[in-house]
Amino acid sequence: MKYGMNLLLWSGELSDEMMPVLEKLKGMGYDGVEIPIFNLDLDYASWGKRFNDLGLQRTAVSVRTVDDNPISPDASIRKKGVELNKRMLDCCAAAGAQTVVGPYHSALGHFTGLGRTADEWSWGVESMRETAEHAGKVGVMLGVEPLNRFEVYFLNSQADAAAFCRQVDHPMCRMMYDTFHSNIEEKSIPKALHDIQDMLCHVHISENDRSTPGHGNVRWKENFDALQSIGYDGWLVIEAFGLALPELAAATRIWRRMFSNELKLAEDGLRFMKDQVEMRRA
Repeated sequence: MKYGMNLLLWSGELSDEMMPVLEKLKGMGYDGVEIPIFNLDLDYASWGKRFNDLGLQRTAVSVRTVDDNPISPDASIRKKGVELNKRMLDCCAAAGAQTVVGPYHSALGHFTGLGRTADEWSWGVESMRETAEHAGKVGVMLGVEPLNRFEVYFLNSQADAAAFCRQVDHPMCRMMYDTFHSNIEEKSIPKALHDIQDMLCHVHISENDRSTPGHGNVRWKENFDALQSIGYDGWLVIEAFGLALPELAAATRIWRRMFSNELKLAEDGLRFMKDQVEMRRA
């Protein structure tokens, strides 16, 4: 396994102020970090060198909005979504990110009042296939993320996300699994993970209240047992949220602080993940 920490706990953008945090995460024993790719105008190549110097590998996370929604009925908006996804992939490549995850399949926090339509599915597959072709050119894996029904309506279940990626039918388009979203949407954690094992490329470890993994109500034994049973041996990345991201508050619904300290959360979370993995290797 590789162990990572999503930097959205601290900020939605890389900055010099993050350097002490990065150094401490490396000192804790993290293999890498998950970097936000929201600002497409940063010097990500320079950041890639900084991460190399620190000995931190990286994955990335990004989103799309209603103004660049890849499943919009407006073709010009869909085109903009694909263009920004391609630019996002260029940023990932410059930073040396191996995989980029997130709900860049559709607009985060946008709802029509209806469920997904057949047209939206077709537009989504077309948009993601074009995105995947660019991902192949720059060498970055797509980890499409299904989110719970309160954040998106296009892809909620693991099975739907896997079916979507299979229809995109490109080797650089896979999906990720998140313990928080599956805790809401899935009736059976083992079945959900077994059903997507051919498409799975990334895992988020996220508690039911988005705070310290292992301190809440996620069915951790089921999750780690199922990951072991399908032979998953990739990234386990903690995704937790505090009050540092007002721009995502409407989607993540984080209104109060639910942990004592960000670095303590990272330290305890890393120990929790490693203990769970080692317990199953014994």
